[in-house]
Amino acid sequence: MSDPTENHDDPGDLSRRVAARRKALGLDIEEVAKRAGMHPAYLEYLEHHARARPTPAACARLASALETSVAWLRGAGVGLPPGHARPPTGIPRLLELEPGTCLQLLQAGGVGRAVFVDERGVPTALPVNFRVIDGDIVFRTGEGAIARAVRTGKPLSIEVDHIDEALGEGWSVLASGEAQVTSGSDGLTETGPLNVEPWPSGDRHLVVRLTPRDVTGRQIRRWNEEEG
Repeated sequence: MSDPTENHDDPGDLSRRVAARRKALGLDIEEVAKRAGMHPAYLEYLEHHARARPTPAACARLASALETSVAWLRGAGVGLPPGHARPPTGIPRLLELEPGTCLQLLQAGGVGRAVFVDERGVPTALPVNFRVIDGDIVFRTGEGAIARAVRTGKPLSIEVDHIDEALGEGWSVLASGEAQVTSGSDGLTETGPLNVEPWPSGDRHLVVRLTPRDVTGRQIRRWNEEEG
């Protein structure tokens, strides 16, 4: 059976992956550049520019020089549950994020979890595709548990996180507040231009709009001793 991560093509934070792997091997830039057949200045550029995108051939040489795979450099492994990777080198630190920083992380939208207590009194978290419109978190849903909870006035939260196992880092943000649910053309017209389009099939004609009142977040970063 083939590895489901092998065809994953998400460069992610390639620059930091390269630097982290090189340091883990105890190699300097000149040695890795020599192994990969690259100019040291180009390798230094890759390590310091998050938007750098080396060619497939360069990635292959670099992966070989760093004794890893192209898939690893490109952030493979998203098909596995978190926690399978061996912790990388460096000292992990847990940081509390300011509300403004949390809101910035949410600004791009994406996939999060709507967190609420259902009619049985059971805490529930369901994935949703969301966008941020005028400071509010907006997503579409159907006539289900989320809509029922919002209509009864129960608190609603959106939890969003990002995990990078290769770097042993990640962040998590929780935004809670008052939510409203609307239906019909008004709600869809408002969110349509920003592509608030749910991934699941089925009728998702309701629009939920959450106004964050309490926003908290935490981040795990790793430092090497030489970074202080």
